[in-house]
Amino acid sequence: MNAHPYRKLAAVICTAAAAAALAALALAQVQVIAIPEPYTDTGIPFAPAQAGAVTVPSAPDAWGGPRTGGEATLSDRVVDYRIEATLDPVRHTVDGKQQLTWRNRSAHPVRTVYLHLYLNAFEHAGTTFFTEHRAMGGGMFSTDPKDGDWGHIDLRSVTQGGARVEQSFVQPDDGPASDRTVVRLDLPQPVEAGASTTLAIDFHSQLPRLLARSGYFGSFHLVAQWFPKIGVLELPGERGATRPRWNVHEYHAESEFYADFGSYDVKLTVPKEYTVGATGELQGAPVEKAGMLTHHYVQGDVHDFAWTADKRYAPPLTGSWSGAGSPPVSIKVLYAPEFQASAAPSLKAAQDALTYYSKTLGPYPYKTLTVVLPPHNAGAAAGMEYPTFYTADSYTKVAPRSPEEFDLDLVNIHEFGHGYFYGIIASNEFEEPLLDEGLNEYWNMRMVRERGQQLYPAPWWLRAVGISPGFDGFHYELGGAVRENPADPAGQNAWSRLQGIGPVYNRGALLFHDLEAQLGKEATEQAFKEYYKRWRFRHPSIADLRETLAEASGQRALVERVFAQQVYRTGKVDDRVQSIRSDEVLPQPGSSIVNGKRAALTQEQVDQQIEDARAKWEQAHPQAKPGTGPYPFRTEVVVRRRGDAVPQTLLVRFADGSSETVKWDPQNGERWQRFVWQKPAKAVSAELDPERRHLLDINKLDDSRTLKADGAAARRWTFDLAALAQAFLTLIATI
Repeated sequence: MNAHPYRKLAAVICTAAAAAALAALALAQVQVIAIPEPYTDTGIPFAPAQAGAVTVPSAPDAWGGPRTGGEATLSDRVVDYRIEATLDPVRHTVDGKQQLTWRNRSAHPVRTVYLHLYLNAFEHAGTTFFTEHRAMGGGMFSTDPKDGDWGHIDLRSVTQGGARVEQSFVQPDDGPASDRTVVRLDLPQPVEAGASTTLAIDFHSQLPRLLARSGYFGSFHLVAQWFPKIGVLELPGERGATRPRWNVHEYHAESEFYADFGSYDVKLTVPKEYTVGATGELQGAPVEKAGMLTHHYVQGDVHDFAWTADKRYAPPLTGSWSGAGSPPVSIKVLYAPEFQASAAPSLKAAQDALTYYSKTLGPYPYKTLTVVLPPHNAGAAAGMEYPTFYTADSYTKVAPRSPEEFDLDLVNIHEFGHGYFYGIIASNEFEEPLLDEGLNEYWNMRMVRERGQQLYPAPWWLRAVGISPGFDGFHYELGGAVRENPADPAGQNAWSRLQGIGPVYNRGALLFHDLEAQLGKEATEQAFKEYYKRWRFRHPSIADLRETLAEASGQRALVERVFAQQVYRTGKVDDRVQSIRSDEVLPQPGSSIVNGKRAALTQEQVDQQIEDARAKWEQAHPQAKPGTGPYPFRTEVVVRRRGDAVPQTLLVRFADGSSETVKWDPQNGERWQRFVWQKPAKAVSAELDPERRHLLDINKLDDSRTLKADGAAARRWTFDLAALAQAFLTLIATI
């Protein structure tokens, strides 16, 4: 995603003013209720305008059922695109002719279809995209569009079998009437159940000056969401649908995309001095004619196609990768000459990511991977993913143990990882961004952790004198996780979020981190491998992920509790050690029965008895540790809960080096618990969550207490310095 937290940190930590503005857009939170589906004129409804986390698992045969590997194609291809396009790099336009063949998977004839015209999000300031941009405080881009910066896409001609197709614009999400990112096509001939139709489309795309995801700067062109793309007709039993419905959301400021799998056969004609990179496999050498080169790319079993062209690209850096179950992969890194230092690290990060994701999830099924490092002043194109193609960050220098090194590696890993969650598994990024941004953030942080790689946020002048503390990536996520007062369920859609899209990354990563800590690493990886196997080349919902994790891990109750607390609503974790005390159990004055007779002890006698016992103990134990003695100690620890119930571990350490561990997993909703031990040693400390399984906890510093005052807890910067560092980097990013 373009608003990636490692590049656009300002989007992660919202200001109070931006949060207030976003409140107007937060029209609904995810609730476990049925949402009415608005009917279109044709009787097939749109997906609900505020659709979010799905609660009901898809039917077993959804999207044609699990892919076994024995089918003729990797996916059940629904659409076929054949496009011939020509770039004018001076006017920054693309003229295209497109043959769009679509198959009606439903059991009923379809006479009206819908296309996304995403570039129309940039045609004027009254679109859904820019309306939401302003409501968020206008801080998504470094500059707003100026005269001549706008972009659009025009359908010059649409025919079916030679007959003209009627067009009209709709706003499925009740956006401004001036938004033209979804177009309705009324077909002269209906598409019968199970049949296909072909639309002949001539289109003209004006690329915007680059500000988000697609556009140009100078001779650099990132051509994304540039062609008419048909919406998804979901069937009953797919992602919560109970009847056929069109899933065609407007282009929202913080949402991304969703489309059917299909095949792409694309011919791109550009001036011969331009270097081209694109989704898919190049078919032979480019063909030259009249000073132009035509590059022919083909790729099946993907749901989008993007490309780039620039006359300033250096000769590409190429490499390869191979792994079990995957075809050999050719890798190409495209970069501007000034960013040569970023090319080799990007290639290495891509190769490492191929190894990690294919090992921990499943094979990478494609033969190519193209990495694009945008030039100076084109940073808005960085951090974006498309099938077999992604863009990363660009640095002129990449020093060891520097923020630039971490950022470059992590953005490459993150954007490659989208090729799995957004690409192969193909979740709906509009309605359930947790399945893409959240899961991918979690998985690439796992990879960084296993690499032993840390973030070193210190500026160069501290590193120059040898001060460069580091912390791991999951602790980095704390800064944007909104632990104290989360407003939006993790499963909420992308555009109706009071606190913006940032917490989907950060809080989502920590949510799955904490779930893994409870399930265990082996069970977690086994469950996610099953998720990949079961849902690759389909379109799972959050409910499908929940069911897969519950079944494959064998820990249904735990998985369902986490999803109920953290995905479908805004659960808050806030456990703390309220108090610890450890007192010697000493003789007390008074009377008691001794050998059948009542005997009395005065305070003076008790004091003498204690003094004698201690003297005798010290003589017999000259090396005894402080906090031990002739009398036992009664230790009492009180723990408090001010959020949702999570399974906790309490570790109490004693002066003699021993410890006690107890589980606290209340089933009856109790908000506190007292634990008592009587041992021959005094307690030293009490600590909740010693294994750091609950990073979503609001404040890790109150998880422990010592019997004596100790400032060490306040110096445990490993956790909350992460938030401080992120805030510091956010300030830099906004200057």
